[in-house]
Amino acid sequence: MSTIKLSPRQEEIIKLVKELEPITSEQLAAKLSVTRAALRPDLAILTMTGILEAKPKVGYIYSQKPSYSLIYDYIRNIKVKDIMSKPVMVDENTTVYDAIVHLFLNDVGTLFIESGGVLTGAVSRKDFLKMAIGGTDMHKVPVGIIMTRMPNIIFVEKEDTAYLVAQKIMEHEVDSLPVIERTFNGSKEVLKIVGKVSKTNITRLFVKMGGNNQVG
Repeated sequence: MSTIKLSPRQEEIIKLVKELEPITSEQLAAKLSVTRAALRPDLAILTMTGILEAKPKVGYIYSQKPSYSLIYDYIRNIKVKDIMSKPVMVDENTTVYDAIVHLFLNDVGTLFIESGGVLTGAVSRKDFLKMAIGGTDMHKVPVGIIMTRMPNIIFVEKEDTAYLVAQKIMEHEVDSLPVIERTFNGSKEVLKIVGKVSKTNITRLFVKMGGNNQVG
């Protein structure tokens, strides 16, 4: 895997840290004649990629790790179970109108359809918009009519990686993926829905990663 391309300021930060380590963000800002706030994105990138190491109450030091190792290893070790949240679910007999109310009250982009806890389908804001344009009576039509049904739902499992989730969300251009748990009803395998992972969950993960690497 190749190293990332650094900006001139990031290269200058590395040079200063090598010469003056340990050095705080405040000291770096003074050397570069910029504010600490302006340096935060650069320091986040340099620490997340493992080029610099952040030591609380000490400052930044130069790391001997490959420039990609820390962020690569970190993302690969984060599991779906670590970042998933509670899914918003309705029965397929729920009217489209009531489903839309659920969607907005819970501030989500996708509702998952279940029967006895078993995942049977999903419906997104796009699906609701298409129906609204068509002029159908939303108070009479059940959401099961417009949902995408299994087995056409893309899903993940609790032990999958956050990296895989991000790949699937991008590849399939969806807002959210259901997290399933495989169980058996006699000899038949059923998929119980136990959570969801959305673009928001992934964004929170990256914000957390950046926040955890701020010192000085």
